[in-house]
Amino acid sequence: MLLVIDNYDSFTYNLVQILGQLLLEIGRADVPLQVIRNDALDVEEIAGLGPSAIVISPGPGRPEDAGVTIPVIRAFSGRVPILGVCLGHQAIAAAFGGRVVRAGRLMHGKASPILHHGRDLFAGLPNPFMAGRYHSLLVTEPLPEVLEVAARTPEGEIMALRHRVHPTFGVQFHPESVLTPEGLRLLRNFLAIGGFRSGHAGP
Repeated sequence: MLLVIDNYDSFTYNLVQILGQLLLEIGRADVPLQVIRNDALDVEEIAGLGPSAIVISPGPGRPEDAGVTIPVIRAFSGRVPILGVCLGHQAIAAAFGGRVVRAGRLMHGKASPILHHGRDLFAGLPNPFMAGRYHSLLVTEPLPEVLEVAARTPEGEIMALRHRVHPTFGVQFHPESVLTPEGLRLLRNFLAIGGFRSGHAGP
């Protein structure tokens, strides 16, 4: 089961729709796609659902105000693949002791070049590629020892991070946005990391 934690954001169902479309494209319509609000269940109840991978949606406010989001990251990182988008990305940083600060410039519906390391989520993507940004907060350095930068803007802003050991990833930009032409490929890469592959009777 692919679980999406909804942080009360209008982008969540765009993300869910695309994930569902990608599962169909790879012949994995058998995979349940479940969406729960960030205050609907606690960590134990979420564990009872048996997710094979977790996507944490964008949302308003700060990560520490996003319900069960940070506890879910702490509980499931290393157990199942996790992808955090925007607020979800910031929550991954916060869950491991990172700092989230007000950005020097407000980005709402603007596209930026994304320079990346070419692995994991970014395997096979052009470098750079353009991505849509909708945020007023940023993860800042230094990062916790367990996290590393996976992508930046040309100005050096952190646009993606990854756990050094676990398949836990965060992207500050919105892969589901029309401003991110490579977003589908990035999400497809995450599904592959999660074991959701064409013809594969896995999770």
